[in-house]
Amino acid sequence: MLPTGAKDAALLGIAESLESEQGPVLEANSRDLAAGREAGLDAYFIERLTLTPGRLRGIAADTRAVAALPDPVGEMFDTRTLPNGLIIGRRRVPLGVVACIYESRPNVTVDIAALALKSGNAAILRGGKEAQHSNRALGELIGRALAKTDVPADAVQVVSDPSRAHIDDLLEANDLVDVVVPRGGPGLIESVRRKATMPVIAHGDAVVQIYVDASADIPKAVNVVDNAKTRRYSICNAVDTLLVHSAVAPRFLAALCEHWGSTVTLLADERARPILATAAPKGTPIESATEAHWRTEHLALRVGVKIVDSLDEAVAHIEEYGSHHSDAILTEDYTNAMRFFDEVDSACVYVNASTQFTDGAQFGLGAEVGISTQKMHARGPMGLRELTSYKWTIFGNGQVRPV
Repeated sequence: MLPTGAKDAALLGIAESLESEQGPVLEANSRDLAAGREAGLDAYFIERLTLTPGRLRGIAADTRAVAALPDPVGEMFDTRTLPNGLIIGRRRVPLGVVACIYESRPNVTVDIAALALKSGNAAILRGGKEAQHSNRALGELIGRALAKTDVPADAVQVVSDPSRAHIDDLLEANDLVDVVVPRGGPGLIESVRRKATMPVIAHGDAVVQIYVDASADIPKAVNVVDNAKTRRYSICNAVDTLLVHSAVAPRFLAALCEHWGSTVTLLADERARPILATAAPKGTPIESATEAHWRTEHLALRVGVKIVDSLDEAVAHIEEYGSHHSDAILTEDYTNAMRFFDEVDSACVYVNASTQFTDGAQFGLGAEVGISTQKMHARGPMGLRELTSYKWTIFGNGQVRPV
């Protein structure tokens, strides 16, 4: 019920604290990083876990961006007058209490808190044990900031105890929690789906594929693929598989390999290997692809390469092996671009652009709770509107329903 100004003031207070109280957060994060390295966590995991002064300033900027967005709560839409004079419409309302269970990225703690508060929701946040110190410090920072505002300090609650028993308890609390959002690997997603007694909005696996069409502009395609893989390889929207039309495969792969050098390992199918043997510069790391590679979210400087003979074959591969997250076509053929839009059933479908744009902030949502790969009201990056439902509102003047 708080007005927009009160919620925005709370978000601006959190952003200011992220810039002025960095010491305790960075110290806590250093403990998580030390424990992660000692445990032998993969490089991509450590990269996701890391907080720096610059990253905290970036999180603060995202929080301010959420504060600047229109408040969805109370928005009226689909309003109309019925023949009997009733004025009927739909009004946006918060979901209620949103629980999020996620893994190694502590920035998620602030992103979800900001979106939940702006959309009038309370949030219960349970990050992974690898980030428990960082998340605890961020939760305490948020609580201190909220205590200075009209928003209750416990509107955001961080569960930093790593015991899995807490997750089971949370998933049984359907009288207290309205929706749960799991973000992480397939094991976490499946466990939450199986145990949850409230609705689940899943941020699932992200096997991202790009199809290089026969009409592709080769320099443009190389630039887009390079960004989609190497800008930040540890995030869910990094490309995992390249589907390359046979008509342009020698030219495209030669240009791509020359650009990458020995940076990225190519997992090549039986048709791509002989092309790469002649097109790739000496020293390019090339391995034989297996069927399992087409289903793998690599989160590393590795990418599958498969040669196809048509758009139909590329779309069939995407449907068979993809995860309905983000997929792209690189083409100068308008008809093929429109067919790709129509036929690829993913949350985010691109033509001639990097898949790394799949991100709430990049989509103008300020931040994101997750990227839903389900077919429900929330699909793709989940922002403020995706954290609301609606109620029907009906204005009358004494109307009664006829017998």
